[in-house]
Amino acid sequence: MSSLAERQAALVAALTAGAPVPPGFDTRLVEVARVALLRKRAGEVARHWPMTATALGPGWMGAWSAWAAARPTQGSLRDGWAFARVLRARGALPPLALVELATREATMHDDGHRRRFPALRTAAGTVVLQVAGRVYLSRAPGPGSRTPR
Repeated sequence: MSSLAERQAALVAALTAGAPVPPGFDTRLVEVARVALLRKRAGEVARHWPMTATALGPGWMGAWSAWAAARPTQGSLRDGWAFARVLRARGALPPLALVELATREATMHDDGHRRRFPALRTAAGTVVLQVAGRVYLSRAPGPGSRTPR
């Protein structure tokens, strides 16, 4: 018989990392709790990555859940960062979210620490420049925009 700590670890893995439900637990109830935890994680990530969640619109929860279901959390900032990078690599990250990711990459390292040196990123027709903690955005004129004469 396994120890209580081993059973608890198996349950946590089933709830957060897509592991099988350990013996002795109601599969349906574990699934309900797992979905609730995914929704909670999605809300926390959306607080750190509001433009990404907004840009994905009604598809946010489905896309997030599909990505996060088998991944234990690394914290909502890092989870959102990894999720946005995966979507960018697939070409599935909307322009608003691309700018949010570029801004985050220009201002911070993956571990959440601020960048100390200047950084430049581009995304979706926007240039993001971070110098001395200040962020500057430069957008290319869009269709229908007026330029001074």
